[in-house]
Amino acid sequence: MVDLDSEVPPLPPRYRFRDLLLGDQGWQSDDRVQVEFYMNENTFKERLKLFFIKNQRSSLRIRLFNFSLKLLSCFLYIIRVLLDDPTQGLGWSPIIWVNRSLPLWGLQVSVALISLLETLLLSYLSYKGNIWEQILRIPFLLEVINAVPFIVTIFWPVLRNLFIPVFLNCWLAKHALENMINDLHRAIQRTQSAMFNQVLILISTLLCLIFTCICGIQHLERAGNRLTLFDSLYFCIVTFSTVGFGDVTPKIWPSKLLVVIMICVALVVLPIQFEQLAYLWMERQKSGGNYSRHRAQTEKHVVLCVSSLKIDLLMDFLNEFYAHPRLQDYYVVILCPAEMDAQVRRVLQIPMWSQRVIYLQGSALKDQDLLRAKMDDAEACFILSSRCEVDRTAADHQTILRAWAVKDFAPNCPLYVQILKPENKFHIKFADHIVCEEEFKYAMLALNCICPATSTLITLLVHTSRGQESQESPEQWQKMYGRCSGNEVYHINLEESMFFAEYEGKSFTYASFHAHKKFGVCLIGVRKEDNKNILLNPGPRYIMSSTDICFYINITKEENSAFKKQEKHRKKHESKLSYHGASRLPIHSIIAGMGTVAIDLQDTGCRMSSGPTLALPSEGGKEGRRPSIAPVLEVADSSSLQTCDLLSDQSEDETTPSDDGVSAGLEYAKGYPPYSPYIGSSPTFCHLLHEKVPFCCLRLDKGCQHNYYEDAKAYGFKNKLIIVAAETAGNGLYNFIVPLRAYYRPKKELNPIVLLLDNPPDMHFLDAICWFPMVYYMVGSIDNLDDLLRCGVTFAANMVVVDKESTMSAEEDYMADAKTIVNVQTLFRLFSSLSIITELTHPANMRFMQFRAKDCYSLALSKLEKKEREKGSNLAFMFRLPFAAGRVFSISMLDTLLYQSFVKDYMISITRLLLGLDTTPGSGFLCSMKITEEDLWIRTYARLYQKLCSSTGDIPIGVYRTESQKLTTSESQISINVEEWEDTKDTKEQISYRSNHRNSTSSDQSDHPLLRRKSMQWARRLSRRAPRHSGRTAEKINQQRMNLYRRSERQELAELVKNRMKHLGLSPAGYDEMNDHQNTLSYILINPSPDTRLELNDIVYLIRPDPLAYAPNTAPSRKDSFCNTVGQDTREETQL
Repeated sequence: MVDLDSEVPPLPPRYRFRDLLLGDQGWQSDDRVQVEFYMNENTFKERLKLFFIKNQRSSLRIRLFNFSLKLLSCFLYIIRVLLDDPTQGLGWSPIIWVNRSLPLWGLQVSVALISLLETLLLSYLSYKGNIWEQILRIPFLLEVINAVPFIVTIFWPVLRNLFIPVFLNCWLAKHALENMINDLHRAIQRTQSAMFNQVLILISTLLCLIFTCICGIQHLERAGNRLTLFDSLYFCIVTFSTVGFGDVTPKIWPSKLLVVIMICVALVVLPIQFEQLAYLWMERQKSGGNYSRHRAQTEKHVVLCVSSLKIDLLMDFLNEFYAHPRLQDYYVVILCPAEMDAQVRRVLQIPMWSQRVIYLQGSALKDQDLLRAKMDDAEACFILSSRCEVDRTAADHQTILRAWAVKDFAPNCPLYVQILKPENKFHIKFADHIVCEEEFKYAMLALNCICPATSTLITLLVHTSRGQESQESPEQWQKMYGRCSGNEVYHINLEESMFFAEYEGKSFTYASFHAHKKFGVCLIGVRKEDNKNILLNPGPRYIMSSTDICFYINITKEENSAFKKQEKHRKKHESKLSYHGASRLPIHSIIAGMGTVAIDLQDTGCRMSSGPTLALPSEGGKEGRRPSIAPVLEVADSSSLQTCDLLSDQSEDETTPSDDGVSAGLEYAKGYPPYSPYIGSSPTFCHLLHEKVPFCCLRLDKGCQHNYYEDAKAYGFKNKLIIVAAETAGNGLYNFIVPLRAYYRPKKELNPIVLLLDNPPDMHFLDAICWFPMVYYMVGSIDNLDDLLRCGVTFAANMVVVDKESTMSAEEDYMADAKTIVNVQTLFRLFSSLSIITELTHPANMRFMQFRAKDCYSLALSKLEKKEREKGSNLAFMFRLPFAAGRVFSISMLDTLLYQSFVKDYMISITRLLLGLDTTPGSGFLCSMKITEEDLWIRTYARLYQKLCSSTGDIPIGVYRTESQKLTTSESQISINVEEWEDTKDTKEQISYRSNHRNSTSSDQSDHPLLRRKSMQWARRLSRRAPRHSGRTAEKINQQRMNLYRRSERQELAELVKNRMKHLGLSPAGYDEMNDHQNTLSYILINPSPDTRLELNDIVYLIRPDPLAYAPNTAPSRKDSFCNTVGQDTREETQL
């Protein structure tokens, strides 16, 4: 390639010498021409056009001056009419000639001359080549008619008293007013003024018609009735209003003709104006108009941005937002691109909402619509995703753009954003509060498997309630459950608190226990003044400081509470009045009403321990004396923290593996997962494998070169399975596995996880889960019984059914859950002992879970739900048995978490810590323990609280209770004998119809007694008519027929399952078809009273301190060694 520099010839020597002497001055004058731009605007015509037309402000002044001239001419005409004497002329002469004084004539000539010159100048400036277009314009013709005759009278004085229709200048004034308003809007940059313009045009048109008719009738009647201006005004108003008294009427034909013309013009012009006004009004109603700037500056408002507004989402937001007293004066501005549907319109017309909720149709991506909503003055902006979209990724992209647009338009407006997919979360990190739906959903479903009803616990905590639900119900469990559901999380500064101020300088567990004993509040966490991180149960070694922010669970916050001392003589009667009937719940003195709670101050004295250990006292003691528990120390030491049989330490040391683990040859390490499927996942310390499992070994139902297992039974798992049925292996499913493999879960209690997926997972997801022990996947569906049996449903402890994305949208909204509900109902019928946890799209569909058509108890709960909804309860669905037991969950219930964050900015952080999505050093975690027969000596919740705080430092926050129901035998379980039926058929028929089926199985529809009775009567008649066989043959046939009749529907289903298992080569030994848990009900008691009795099989929710917080210094390096071996560079591989 030839060098380019060599191709350029050097300059001659003379040019090089001149450049050396002159520098840059020499070449600047060489052949350079200065070019001036926009020279056409420097002409005289363009300058006039710029001043009179193009410049908004100067043009506005010219329009205003022109408008004033037209009004002045109309005013001078009225003065001339008032000074005129119409009796001087005869015949038609008063119509042609008028009396005009010389000063008045001079003023009118001056006004006409100025107006005409201005009109000619503007016509010249607006000329574009067609002169007839300028001349034939109506405003120009009217100007000529009104101005030229006055100018003619200057040169011909005889015509000074000639009548000139100056009142027609009102139409020119109307035209000038319209142009002036347009220039005004351009000058102040107002674009949303179509409604104002149309109203102004309508009013000015009506005034011009009336004024023209008044002046025309008055002038023409100078030759008739000689009416005054007031008489003409009276006549026009009566005529245009279609009243027509008839006392004033025109007499000559010109005035009558004018009235006809004016009426025709009014009938044509005014309806057109009214039609345009009505159209604009309807469009304004659809779009919502504007939020007033004055109101935005004087009142507080928040903006809700959604892509489509459904009635359920709107009511959830309004009920939760306005549940807080300090938000009652806020306005809610809804910005939605879709037109308001009929249901939303009806709700927003209710007076309670119509005065506080404003609907604007518009897009958050348009600055004009954000300006209409006054986003820059808003207190907050809530951006919600549309979870009913088929493509949830596309819905997230729309949410991201809305968040960017709002942040660009109003940088100081706080953003509360809801996102669906976790991989899209890092795009909106700038938002003040973020709720990722799939993160919370999968973490909550995972904890449901090891801490029953965690979803119900979190849902009740993030809903605002006074705890007054179902307090009039005859069912005692509903009263307790409804009362405890009013507990929420609140915060207060320790030095300002009556609850916790006296515990300054004492340990956290000491403060938590004594605050619960004295006030009934549950202290769950703290936050230091100089630290933004919240610590849940930092442990007994944490010393409370006066600047700490305390987070506690209670019915209401301390600021709404009043305190009163309990009289001493009433303490003698506490033991007698503590329990009311079979409720086992004390009669509280906590009275909730009108935002104030009165709380009794209990005795704070600690019960002294009878011995140094936590074991039960010897049998030689007094029989009536309760076993004592060690006191909670003010400042904990190492000797005070010891374990016992009741609460064993769940954090195992990997240096001392169990015998089972050694025998099995399985060694797990603890460390951070080396791969994350998406950016933004919080690192969690987990149980991991030393080497990742090959992808082929992750497939449960297919063997490979490493193992030959093809079903769950062949693996020989010691713990029961956890099966997750999902459509795809999304990145959010990673958050289901992490909590179940967290480091504080004991190795012996790790449950194998099987992912039953409709579609095969991608390699990124498999690369993320291959480091976790006992995690497998299988391609299949819950629609197929063979897939369920292969994945080990008969050995499963929990079956989690995740709502499928492809079914989240349907033509009828609530039908989106139809397929999921029917599939779960099939599982419920086939595997009655299986604990099924289901996710639904719509909470209203929870009533169909485990549906029993003839269950009287379910019908009673349905009526109770309707009553609570009529009372305005936000938790009307809470009494449904599947929700109370934690077996059904809808992510839309967690929408209130985002709404509550506006008042409680810490709720998202606390929820993430409880679910294990975030791990803060020193912060505890949520776990549970079961009350066994050996633990019933503790008796009450207060004594359990004391034992936990004094031994392991755990903080209990609630109880999950399961009660058995006294149910009648369901029809599907009745074994029928032909002989007994023949003898007592009438009696049994009456009994079967009288029985109260509180919780019967759903097989009543297929095994109806009437059908079974008819079939048995038919069989008996058939046996009588049949020919006589030999004795042994007849006996065999009768025995088979009797076995067929006695078989219930449950037995038929069990036989079907066993046959399929035999066909697949699976052993039916693990299938327990009669182990039915349907005759029980479960519910949650959040922060129950200290005197609440513990019952057998109660599950207590605990916040356990971080085991690593007080570990030796060598522990972190030993536990983190695994992370260093797998390599830090591979951690960054993520899916965007």
